[in-house]
Amino acid sequence: MSRIKYYYDPKTCKYERYTRSKWDVFLNSLGFLALAALLSAFILAIFTYYFDSPKELLLQRENQELKRYFQLMEEDLLNMNEMLADLQDRDDNLYRVIFESEPIPSEVRNAGIGGTDRYQEIKSKGLNQEKLLVSLMEKIDLLKRKMYVQSYSIEEITELALKKEEYWASIPAIQPVLNEELGKLASGFGMRLHPILKVRKMHTGVDFTAPVGTPIYATGDGIVKEVISVFGGYGKYVEIDHGFGFVSRYAHMNEFLVRKGQKIRRGDQIGTVGNTGSSTAPHLHYEVIKDGRYVNPVNYFFKDLTPEEYDKILELANKENQSLS
Repeated sequence: MSRIKYYYDPKTCKYERYTRSKWDVFLNSLGFLALAALLSAFILAIFTYYFDSPKELLLQRENQELKRYFQLMEEDLLNMNEMLADLQDRDDNLYRVIFESEPIPSEVRNAGIGGTDRYQEIKSKGLNQEKLLVSLMEKIDLLKRKMYVQSYSIEEITELALKKEEYWASIPAIQPVLNEELGKLASGFGMRLHPILKVRKMHTGVDFTAPVGTPIYATGDGIVKEVISVFGGYGKYVEIDHGFGFVSRYAHMNEFLVRKGQKIRRGDQIGTVGNTGSSTAPHLHYEVIKDGRYVNPVNYFFKDLTPEEYDKILELANKENQSLS
């Protein structure tokens, strides 16, 4: 109950009862409400500063959960990158060595993905964890790129593996004439004294001495590329294309037993030893050409020789003597 107020009226010399107007009541009420509002705002500000609301607490827990999941994803990405790096290492230093293929350049494996800004949409949303999210997306994109390159490499290696059996069958890997005692190898690959010109010249093959009519055998699977007879030079000779960059040539032959375009297998007889062309004695001049370049045929005689026999024939081939053609 509100207190009744009085005031002294000098005119009447009495205490009169104080009656408030509606305007006074309104102003007093407004002041009270304003003071209450200011006090409430102050208390709310203090409470908000020192205490989190239930909604804020929930958002904080969600942020903590998101950060934890981001960390787990980062760890998973790290593990996947380590496994991929191990696979890449085996790919470059084992599988591709076995199949004689060049390693994939690191700039290809680690190439980025084009585009001015692939993450502009994420950045435009103003997310609190924008940097963390963009960093994660960049790592995922790089991992996807590496996995794509590695999957392509595996497909290539698979194809090489399927061709490997054909490759080994095609290499000119045996001696073209029977040479059990190894004594038929008369002259090796390299600088040799020419039998006619009597000067040192490059001998692009090896010479096997043998009587006229001795069988000559294909040293690897392939297709007969040339069957040619000329007056000088190689005389009668056969070329076999083995594929994979290998070509073998058999010169100074006496008789042909194959025709151009014929498919042959390693060990098939293709003709006989002769003394045609620029030859000074019955023999077979045998050459191996790899990717258009003459190579030492002895380096490929691994199919029909023991290690001791190979060492012996290598010693004979390295002697600097006179070639037979």
